[in-house]
Order: sequence, then C-alpha cells, then structure tokens
Amino acid sequence: MKLPAVLVAVLLALPAAAFSDPPPGYRLVDSVAASVNGEVIFLSEVVREACYYRCGMVPGQAAGEISLAGVREKLIADALVLQEQKKLGLGIVDNAAVAAAAAEVLSRREKCALPCAKGVTGADARDLATRRLLVRDFLSKRVGVFIEVNGEEVKQEIERLRSRGGADAEDLAEEKVRKSLYEQKAASEIRNWFTRATSKSRIVLSPMVEK
Repeated sequence: MKLPAVLVAVLLALPAAAFSDPPPGYRLVDSVAASVNGEVIFLSEVVREACYYRCGMVPGQAAGEISLAGVREKLIADALVLQEQKKLGLGIVDNAAVAAAAAEVLSRREKCALPCAKGVTGADARDLATRRLLVRDFLSKRVGVFIEVNGEEVKQEIERLRSRGGADAEDLAEEKVRKSLYEQKAASEIRNWFTRATSKSRIVLSPMVEK
C-alpha cells in the first residue's frame, strides 16, 4: 500500500519528535529541521551540510567539528540571503567559478576520512559551490558595497597599534590596516543585515537530536 501524497506531505512537515514511530507499514523518509518563510530545511540537508563543514569542503572554511544546531543556523542564514536575492532578481554566478569551486570541494572530499564524505556526489559539490558563491556575491555587493574606510580612520588605527607596542612594520602598513578595518566593518554590517532579515522573517525550528 502506497502512502497517499497528502499524508507524505504531512509526515515530512512534522518534526521528528512529533511521533516516536511512523504509522504501521510506513517508514519516516525525512523530518523537518526548520522552515524559513515557508521554505523547509530538512534534517537530511543539515546532516549533509555538517559533513561538508567537518570535512573542510565548504569554500573558505577549514575542517572542524560543528553541531547540527550550528549547521542549521548557517543554512537558515543562507536561505535568508537566497530569498532576498530572488526577491531582488539577483543571483547569477560565473560557470567557470562554480566549476573551479566544485572541483575544490571534490578534492577536499577525497582527503576526508569521515564515512559521510563517500556520499558526496559531483552534483552535491556543484550545489554547495553555487550556494556559497551566491551568498558571498550578495553580501559583498549588497552589504559590503556601502562600507568605507577613510584615511583618518587608518591613521588613528596605526597610532593605536603603535602606542600598544609590539607591532612590526608590516602590521603598521597602511594597506594592511585599511584591509583589517574594512573586514571588521564588513563583519559588523553583515551581522546587522542578518539581524534585520531575521526580525522580518518567520523562522520555525524543530526539535533536533545531535548526531
């Protein structure tokens, strides 16, 4: 007996904790980890993304342990960005850049000893690379574009570093100081953007057991 489509939708919409066992004769295919403005993030997506981070497959990120809750937060952040991109009619990435990033993901997959790495396909690598490039492009062009670091700020920061002592000539180089100040401002602006986006969004979290 096949599970009716409506019941499938209901089961997938329920958090894992909504029932201890699926209805007799059926098996639970997946469960919902979160929804962002109606867009569902499934538990399987969170688990797969955790593998990416733990294996260091995420572009620009070193391998490291991360909780499923932490991964879910990152997927929610990505969803907010991609939804805003779609609303603004943005979101185009260069195919060559995607191919290069996907190749790097697959290269890192081969170096990962975790069992989950074997399940990462070429399509997975391309999807991950595309998403990360889209998010980076949006934050750079829609948030970072408004950030400015003027000469006076650079001068004051150099004086501050010099007064603390211990800074070598390279640390006091104007361009290095300017870049550091820009990165600090960018991080702050990005946090502010996510705070605003989150406050205007409907985000629902489901109970989740760490794996």
